[in-house]
Amino acid sequence: MRRLLLVLSLLSTASPAAAQALVESDRIDAVSVTLYRDPGRGAGAIPAGGWPGGYALVTETRTIRVPAGKSVIRFVGVSEGMMPETAIVTGLPQQVGEKNRDARLLSPAALIDAYLKRRVTIRRTNRATGKVTEGEAIIQSGPGGGVLLTTESGVEALGCSGLPEALRYPGVPADLSAKPTLSVTTDSAADATVTVQLSYLAQGFDWSANYVAQVAEDGETLDLFAWLTVANGGSQGFAGARANAVAGAPNKEAAAVLPKGPVPELHLRCWPMDTTSTYPRWSVERMPPTVDGIMAEDVGSFDDIVVSGMRRRAPMMVAAPAPAPVPVMMAQQEELGDLKLYRIPEPVTVAAQSRKQVAMIDRKKVGFARVYTGVFRQFGYSPSSGVAPNFEAARILRTRNVDEQGLGLPLPAGRVAVFERAREETLLVGESNLGDRAIGEEVEFATGQSSDLRYTIVPRPPSKKRQPFVVEVTNARATPETFEMPIPYKLATDATLIERKGVKTWRVVVPANGTARLEFALRLER
Repeated sequence: MRRLLLVLSLLSTASPAAAQALVESDRIDAVSVTLYRDPGRGAGAIPAGGWPGGYALVTETRTIRVPAGKSVIRFVGVSEGMMPETAIVTGLPQQVGEKNRDARLLSPAALIDAYLKRRVTIRRTNRATGKVTEGEAIIQSGPGGGVLLTTESGVEALGCSGLPEALRYPGVPADLSAKPTLSVTTDSAADATVTVQLSYLAQGFDWSANYVAQVAEDGETLDLFAWLTVANGGSQGFAGARANAVAGAPNKEAAAVLPKGPVPELHLRCWPMDTTSTYPRWSVERMPPTVDGIMAEDVGSFDDIVVSGMRRRAPMMVAAPAPAPVPVMMAQQEELGDLKLYRIPEPVTVAAQSRKQVAMIDRKKVGFARVYTGVFRQFGYSPSSGVAPNFEAARILRTRNVDEQGLGLPLPAGRVAVFERAREETLLVGESNLGDRAIGEEVEFATGQSSDLRYTIVPRPPSKKRQPFVVEVTNARATPETFEMPIPYKLATDATLIERKGVKTWRVVVPANGTARLEFALRLER
């Protein structure tokens, strides 16, 4: 009797775990994506290709039917770069007991890895007759460095037979997911239909401002237009999302390394055939074409999966600067503490592995001054040679971020493309990076070097306490131009210098087709 009671007690203890229900949520009712820039990127555009270094706060709203008792809820379709330790789930009848991030995603390489040393079906098509033949095979190695199969013909390498071929799998392993998934456990006292909010941080996002400056024909004003460029490097997109972007520098420390699944790419290698002197080593590029990606015999049930011998991934495209359009929808600026929030007023699709641009800033007739600048170099001259190095001056369009100049709004960091008109054509004259600029700060757009304004720096014989120099600027243009050269040393001169950003600076208006000259001496410290 005591033994029977003990067995009944053990059964009653184990029954809740055995009765744990599985709830799968693959439908997102609403989603919000707030993007933060890569904190290590600084100014400039988002690098082309690769994994973006920024991050996003994703908030999803889902409707879920929760059964009574303990259950596992699977949130299918979360961001690929999700940091599971940041996930917050609200709206469930009880608190979350456990969270699990399913990192093994369905891919050709993952299927090869999952079926290692197991039996599959290999399908080949005769190019001349179109006849399809199938046979059994055992995967002996893979997916990196080449996939070896044992067939009735012996040991073969996948993709090296000279025929279009693919592997056919009996099913999808239970630990592989077609989409990134977050699983949580909970316990409910009764059946309920609840609205749940899932919020988390995700890597693999970034955003940047891309400016287009069109100089007017008067040469004194320009039209400034800015795109808000959003990048999503993950495999999961978000349709109809409320998208926002945060400008500024929030405190961001290093995040935990995301768990890695099997080799994401399927690499196939072939050994030389016939003799090595007759045929070069086959490479992936020389292999016959195969069906790309994953195919299903029955898409609804996913009972039979077919994967080709090779999978290609398209590179992420980067949009070139475009002329400023008439904006239909523009991001709206809001305050977020001492940061700036740019809210896109309409739902947009933040598509997987893509970039999207939305109008951000549109300012007409922004006043600016054209300035040419030089860099003082103290060393690297040889007075005995008799030839002074000749340097091109840098061209800069300079303005101030105030209402009086046509701006007066925060300018997030980004890339700037400057265009000017020449003989009824709009031509690119320069590209540069722009750091974050607050209201009231100076704004400069670099447009390259000038062959018309050039300068020389000639050292004179030194004394014990001074090193004399002569700077001469020549202007080959038909109009007077302003030239500036900062000299960040202790110096003596009879010329009038200004102080700019804490540095003594020589500023002069060089006459048309004329020259300007500065003589000074550096004080040598002994």
